[in-house]
Amino acid sequence: MKILYASAEVVPFAKTGGLADVAGALPKVLASMGHETRIVMPLYACIDRAKFGLRPVTDTFRIPHGHESIEVSIEQSDAIPGVPTYFIRNDYLFDRPGLYGQPDDDHRFVAYSRAILEMLPQLGWSPDVINCNDWHTGLVPTYLKTLYADDPRLRDIGTIYTIHNLAYQGVFPKDVMELAGLPWELFTWDRLEYWGRFNFMKAGLQYADKLSTVSPTYAKEIQSEAYGEGLQGVMTYRKADLYGILNGIDYEVWSPRTDPDLPAHFSADDPSGKAKCKAALQQEMGLPVDAHVPVFGLVTRLSAQKGLDLLDAVLPAMLQKEALQVVILGTGDQYFHDMLTKLAVAHPDKLAVSLKFDNALAHRIYGGSDAFLMPSHYEPCGLGQMISLAYGTVPVVRATGGLADSVKESRRPNNGGVHNGGNGFSFEPYTSRALKMAMNRAMTCFADAPCWREIMAHAFQSDFSWEASARQYMKAYESAIAHARTRPVGV
Repeated sequence: MKILYASAEVVPFAKTGGLADVAGALPKVLASMGHETRIVMPLYACIDRAKFGLRPVTDTFRIPHGHESIEVSIEQSDAIPGVPTYFIRNDYLFDRPGLYGQPDDDHRFVAYSRAILEMLPQLGWSPDVINCNDWHTGLVPTYLKTLYADDPRLRDIGTIYTIHNLAYQGVFPKDVMELAGLPWELFTWDRLEYWGRFNFMKAGLQYADKLSTVSPTYAKEIQSEAYGEGLQGVMTYRKADLYGILNGIDYEVWSPRTDPDLPAHFSADDPSGKAKCKAALQQEMGLPVDAHVPVFGLVTRLSAQKGLDLLDAVLPAMLQKEALQVVILGTGDQYFHDMLTKLAVAHPDKLAVSLKFDNALAHRIYGGSDAFLMPSHYEPCGLGQMISLAYGTVPVVRATGGLADSVKESRRPNNGGVHNGGNGFSFEPYTSRALKMAMNRAMTCFADAPCWREIMAHAFQSDFSWEASARQYMKAYESAIAHARTRPVGV
């Protein structure tokens, strides 16, 4: 199968979140399974062209854009082994600081989507399926079923549209219709119109042959009013075409056996190095080095979506009364910056906060913490809990989205004995009381050495490698291709 993976961010080239991790990992696994897999993304200013060996593979060519046309060209990198990565180059649109959040993001990602299709004849290559990701690529399926529906070079290409976070939809004024060159008769409630505006995400959901999202539970949640972000009607309408496929993680990157950012290596067979990582983390973060106190790690965007409002409610009292330490890494809302800074000043022996992005420190927090907090309001998949499990760091999570699919509550009978096979602690009601109770269960188990050894063993045994997920994607791709080759034109 020939697969084109379209993502606005890809590790190792450019990253703002988990989408980039997925886009850098899944295509590699698909290629290793024998499929001809390629990636396409914009050429941002932050991409190191020399480091990644970028080279031009097309001359400059023009693509339609609104009532005019613009020049683009395609460059290629082979930095991901076995997976050619194409870069859409237009320096005016993409050669800027940052990936998103520009006032003309509608122009930028209309051009990106159009260029993806226009580049294929330039390359002399056509995929069987395009895996589109998040709002930035929502116009690719739309174009294929409308403006390019009669193009014999493109009309049989299947599309699958993957939702990584339904909250980010790319909503702009309705003038995007003219910018995208789409006929106004498509601007209706059951096609592209969204409360009088244009919604890139809705466009992808309406026109893709098949849909997917990043966990089975999130696939169900987004059909409800509570999690549907205003698109629950579309999700329910298309539920028969929706796949919930849990993300994986790259164990070549996330392995305590080989992680170059850890001060000591360890594994399930020999976990002794984890104690050294814990002591080093405590020392690095200015906390008392104490093996008998549980360290809770948190690496996250500091926002209410990630449960920081619950931590705001429980941390002051717990830091005052409980024997625990908390290490937090991340940036986000100023309110939470101020709240955590104030708490860290009040409890310097229990709370350490680093308000920045630091990938190496993130690895050391995963490796050196005893438990990992993810009290998210919603979490489409979540990678942090999977990474923490790989490092024998026990997750404490809210049972939502991918967290519910990957973390099983650990319980012991009242008379002792073995666990139920659980690999973490979870809570369901989105309340500070429920979070506190889950943290207390974790601390109770930590104080009981046999209990903690057993739950750590279960954590190490958890397997979220990409191979199983890739096989599910292949089934979705096959279904998308079959649908593309039988669909009526313009539908």
